[in-house]
Amino acid sequence: MIVTLTANPSLDRTIILDEALRPGDVQSAASSREDAGGKGINVARVISAAGVETVAVLPLASDDPFDGALRAALIETRRVPVRGHVRANITITDPAGVTTKLNLPGATLTPADAAAVVRTVVEACAGARWLVLAGSLPPGVAADFYVDVIAAVRAAHGPDAPRIAVDTSGAALTAVVDRGAPDLIKPNDEELTGLTGTALPGGDLAAAVVAVARELVPSRVGAALVTLGAHGAVLVSADGAWTAASPRIRVASTVGAGDSSLAGYVLADADGAGPEERLRRAIRYGAAAASLPGTQAPAPADLPSGDVVVTRLVPTA
Repeated sequence: MIVTLTANPSLDRTIILDEALRPGDVQSAASSREDAGGKGINVARVISAAGVETVAVLPLASDDPFDGALRAALIETRRVPVRGHVRANITITDPAGVTTKLNLPGATLTPADAAAVVRTVVEACAGARWLVLAGSLPPGVAADFYVDVIAAVRAAHGPDAPRIAVDTSGAALTAVVDRGAPDLIKPNDEELTGLTGTALPGGDLAAAVVAVARELVPSRVGAALVTLGAHGAVLVSADGAWTAASPRIRVASTVGAGDSSLAGYVLADADGAGPEERLRRAIRYGAAAASLPGTQAPAPADLPSGDVVVTRLVPTA
């Protein structure tokens, strides 16, 4: 079983344009859709679509209209009652796949709400293989909230605690890397350089990513899955580093592609796959998500055909 936490869920509204966005102008949309979103929920939807047991933990008021979209996602959830409603995230996508996002603030969590979320995650993690902490933090909680969640889960479950993956940014990601000792982080290249304060050196992009990631892996995090958009991804662990390019696809929306990449990685690990296949599956799921409109969760049938060539990177002296 795989547990996800979405501390700051969102109703993802996607607006599809039939021409490029013209700021300051009036335009008609070609279509629109709404999905239950937030990074952890996106990961859970992909995992569930693959037929693997998953539980998504989130704070949610009993009268929140978000409940309808969440039920339509057909995932098992554990809801922590709170006051206030889920935010909306608005995504505008043009025919070239260029995406503009407007993310609204979420409902404020009280200290009691935050404590209840931690307790619910701890309970849900009994027997779990992975815990995925994903997304931004809501107003009312400190930047080290995910660190508190990690500590509580490991204290409660000891050697039976699930491995922990974190996909967040900014101060929350810095706190996790500094004090949380996660098993996996999933930054993009900008988030990676923000963590280390080291700019990517010129030349080969994958080799540059590995050089910077080695400042964190394995001394502070177990592994890093660094997504590079159209350039694919790099996996860095204590045992080595691997890279692969993304397959050629027609991009519909990049929103949620990183979440699907993380889900693909976790799914491959749940199958007992090695690092090459974990990276390959991550890239295939990320590409599948980018080829779908909105924040739809790709199913195995949506994965692009053809092989994804994974290359092991040899350290340079």
